[in-house]
Amino acid sequence: MKRIGKSTFFIVFALIILFSVSSVFGLDYQYGDNISTWIKGVDDIRLGIDIQGGVDVTFKPSDDYDATDDQLDAATEVIKTRLTSLGINDNEVYSDTKSDRIIVRFPWQAGETDFDPEEAVKELGETAELTFRIGTDTETDPDDEDSVIPSGEIVLNGEDITSATAGSQLNDSGEYEYVVQLTLNDSGTEKFAEATTELAGTDTAISIWMDNTLISAPTVNSAITDGEAIISGSFETYDDAKSLADKISSGALPFKMETSSFKTISPTMGEGSLNAIVLAGIIAFICIAIYMIVLYRLPGAVAVIALIGQIAGSLAVVSGWFGFQNGSTLTIPGIAGIILSVGMGVDANIITGERLKEELRAGKSLDSAVKTAYKKAFSAIFDGNITNVIVAIVLMGAFGVPTSFFSKILNNTIFFAFGATTEGVVYSFGYTLLAGVIFNFIMGVFAARLMVTSLSKFKCFRNRKLYGGDVK
Repeated sequence: MKRIGKSTFFIVFALIILFSVSSVFGLDYQYGDNISTWIKGVDDIRLGIDIQGGVDVTFKPSDDYDATDDQLDAATEVIKTRLTSLGINDNEVYSDTKSDRIIVRFPWQAGETDFDPEEAVKELGETAELTFRIGTDTETDPDDEDSVIPSGEIVLNGEDITSATAGSQLNDSGEYEYVVQLTLNDSGTEKFAEATTELAGTDTAISIWMDNTLISAPTVNSAITDGEAIISGSFETYDDAKSLADKISSGALPFKMETSSFKTISPTMGEGSLNAIVLAGIIAFICIAIYMIVLYRLPGAVAVIALIGQIAGSLAVVSGWFGFQNGSTLTIPGIAGIILSVGMGVDANIITGERLKEELRAGKSLDSAVKTAYKKAFSAIFDGNITNVIVAIVLMGAFGVPTSFFSKILNNTIFFAFGATTEGVVYSFGYTLLAGVIFNFIMGVFAARLMVTSLSKFKCFRNRKLYGGDVK
């Protein structure tokens, strides 16, 4: 490690405070009635059903379609995946094969005050079918003379698509536009290659439809045989492109569905219980801070700063502060995961503080004691935290949707004989626990070491008593 200078403390401290403030308050920009969120804060965290309540909606096949049990099961898994793609991990989704119904329960949006179940159902996304068709021809809907439906030959549907992601590219005018980038499976690649080879250089477009709504109709300049396709021309914002990508990635529904009924769900906790939890957490943190500072002095004060950064990191992961990942639903078990990880963070700083005292009492110089204490403490901290990492991964794999990263790994190696299950509250616990442990290493080990080592370079902080040692 390069030499740590006096300025390191101020740099690390400023970064932690800036990160903590932004993760709590976020950053919004309002222009007229439009609000753009640049950085998500705690107000953007979706609270679980157990804290805030939610909506109970029942879907049924449209047009009196008689769905098979296998089709209902497939549709149920698609809805589970769609909820997860929206960051809604606290949900219940199950099918009633006797009445051809799918029942879905999920929490309200973040910051929702005017609870409207019909609006909440819209957030779940259209239960429409994506199709790629030759041409843009339409015909009159036989069930509704005032509507038209696409009539072109179907080239691809949702089942031919492996993944969909939002992105951007330069258009013909030299400006960037938002697009959805598709990766096709083997059957989709073959069908798309055949269609584009036939239409290359002609005026006939391959139109893209969501149910009866035309999304895009690009012409084919050359054959596309690599299994990659682009949807462009209809997205005003990145969120518009991401919304469609999420719906496509969640899978193709085997039949169209419509809402049969919906109602609100009351939270299992009493009104104001969340505020009581937050207040209790603040009081507990103040008590911990006083304890750490009194017992470990200067390293204890640094530990408090590191704990603030660790808590901020856990909140940032839940809110979606990091742009490359969606937020998650915060439930009571999720809060328990944050509390447990904070306890591990306190434990890590206690181990380091005691090691530092021992090294100083053994007669080592301050610089040598600080270096040796953090080095020796790391193995104990690592052993204690790696256990929680394993537990968190197992919980996320066992109780996450089958398409999640850890579920794919564990269900293929450990849980293959038991089938998949989805319990959002358990997943939430594992999610926040894993995030907290990771930030424990970042803040409680790495950042704390930088700050303590930096402070030890100042003459006013060279007194051994400030680190728990005797004056020498």
